[in-house]
Amino acid sequence: MTQAARIRRLDSLNDPRHLADLCEVLIDCVDGDASVSFMHPLSLPKAQAFWSAVADGLARNDRALLVAQNGGGRIVGTVQVVWAQSENQPHRADVSKMLVHRGARRQGIGAALMAAAEQAAAEAGRTVLVLDTASGEAERLYQRLGWQRCGTIPGYALWPRGGVCATTIYFKALPA
Repeated sequence: MTQAARIRRLDSLNDPRHLADLCEVLIDCVDGDASVSFMHPLSLPKAQAFWSAVADGLARNDRALLVAQNGGGRIVGTVQVVWAQSENQPHRADVSKMLVHRGARRQGIGAALMAAAEQAAAEAGRTVLVLDTASGEAERLYQRLGWQRCGTIPGYALWPRGGVCATTIYFKALPA
């Protein structure tokens, strides 16, 4: 695995370059037909609104935002770890919006982002991680990284250009 990017945690989205790069990554993933909650075409204002909500979550400390930056400092990938909101789940977190720009794929960035997400969760005392992914998308990556498949929900969401897709649920137990 070649890691062509540096992984780091952002505590805010105050840097306009970061916001612009994250919008580009999200729009690129939707353009590439990734089922990541948005329909095609994803407008820049809608992408900016999404990342603004993420910035609000960072300010509330309800998530960790990890990014992969290429040698030029541009963000080419991202993942979030959302701390469980329920009182009875202080040990759990959700991995969300693992995105890698199409031009930066097959370089080990997804695996590096997932490793960083697991580390951030462990450092926050989380011992159970959960994620869902459109069935057939990134499943080999998650399985290779030791995630356990729980099952598939048919008709869970829509593909960005229409048509129903299933989602697959995964979990990973981290050492206590």
